[in-house]
Amino acid sequence: MNEFFVTSAAHAVAIHPILKSEFSGWLEKQNAKLRNWLTVNNFKATSGEVCLAPDREGMVKQVFLGLDDCDDVWAFGALPNKVPEGVYQIKGRWKSKQLEQFAIMWALGAYKFTEYKGGFISKAKLLLPENVNINQLNTVISSTYLARDLINFPAENMGPLSLSKALTSVAIEYGAKVNQVIGEDLVKAGYNAIYAVGKGSSSQPRLLDLTWGKEKNPSIVLVGKGVCFDSGGLDIKPASGMAMMKKDMAGAAYVIALAKMIMAAELPVHLRVLIPAVENMVSGSSYKPGDVIKTYKGITVENTNTDAEGRLILSDALAVACESNPDLVLDFASLTGAARVALGTEITAMFTAEHDIAHKIMRTAEEEHDPVWKLPMYARYRDALDSDIADIKNSVSIPWGGAITAALFLREFVEKDIPWVHFDVASFNEKSKPGRPKGADVSGLRAIFDFLVARFD
Repeated sequence: MNEFFVTSAAHAVAIHPILKSEFSGWLEKQNAKLRNWLTVNNFKATSGEVCLAPDREGMVKQVFLGLDDCDDVWAFGALPNKVPEGVYQIKGRWKSKQLEQFAIMWALGAYKFTEYKGGFISKAKLLLPENVNINQLNTVISSTYLARDLINFPAENMGPLSLSKALTSVAIEYGAKVNQVIGEDLVKAGYNAIYAVGKGSSSQPRLLDLTWGKEKNPSIVLVGKGVCFDSGGLDIKPASGMAMMKKDMAGAAYVIALAKMIMAAELPVHLRVLIPAVENMVSGSSYKPGDVIKTYKGITVENTNTDAEGRLILSDALAVACESNPDLVLDFASLTGAARVALGTEITAMFTAEHDIAHKIMRTAEEEHDPVWKLPMYARYRDALDSDIADIKNSVSIPWGGAITAALFLREFVEKDIPWVHFDVASFNEKSKPGRPKGADVSGLRAIFDFLVARFD
């Protein structure tokens, strides 16, 4: 990751960020040559707009970047793909925290998923002050790249086995341990919901379990939905609904990346990561609408929709997470389209009864320009999950409040005295924006990590 930054250079091309509101007044003060150049290039200082100004030899002498305001940090993500190879330095009076955020956006803007297709890879480097912790920046950036890569991989190359290898690779890097319960052993261990969802696939379902850190430390459990492909099961999705279902393991990608950040920062915590990894496929052994599943916690679930599989596998994992009475449980899942309808693709939805935790995460998200927003876990909707033949059903017939009823379903499997936060994650950009290329993304990841650092370090 050090390919993005340097702390010293004999020469660096100046980057001049310009606020759109100040552009007219600023332009009037420039010499005629520069005014004419910017005018000819139709530079208006809109957010993420870049203009390169040459010297007499035609080489880049200055770079101008438009900003909406001083908090428009994402605009810096436009730079790496619009400037030639070289070293660049941001000019102006900026706080150290702002320069760190600019640098992160610079690197996130350079991301490309190149496993199957070549393309332009930026060789531009950003000159940073020596007081900026580049190693810390690289951990954040490499973790985000890892999560994006995992989500971008097609299901053919990112099934339950490949997901287990990705987690194991991170575990080896930081001296963590990984255990797995696979296939029919899930039933023997009581993980009937995980097995039920995954048994229709030729790729065996499994529960991945990573542990790291001293047991005497405060304990965090991260739970990530690992549906590596979701056909909808026997309640099969249409082709249009299935097209992007490789990203249904985004929750697993989040927790792998977050675990990497926690371990790299050596937070004084005892960390556990639980990932139920499955494919929800159609075959003669697929679970069926109307089946009643006895979950790990003993709660029986009437399966009214095989396309509501994510909450089923999470039910077993959340019950396991609570057994050790941890100080905090966080779960991540690309769980509902309803959350995307409510908040769009750039904001992660959060559900919790822990108002203090929610407030701190949202405040951190605002500071990091990494949006997370709390939605209500409205208890009066719980009766929509009532079943005539089981303790609860996994989907509702009403067409509204889907993200809330999904969160209420998960709440049944979490012990009431354990702090728990559920994130219905936005994991995919529909179009490219500065710092956020089209494809996989993990909005809220940096904010949640910073919250954990503030809480436990």
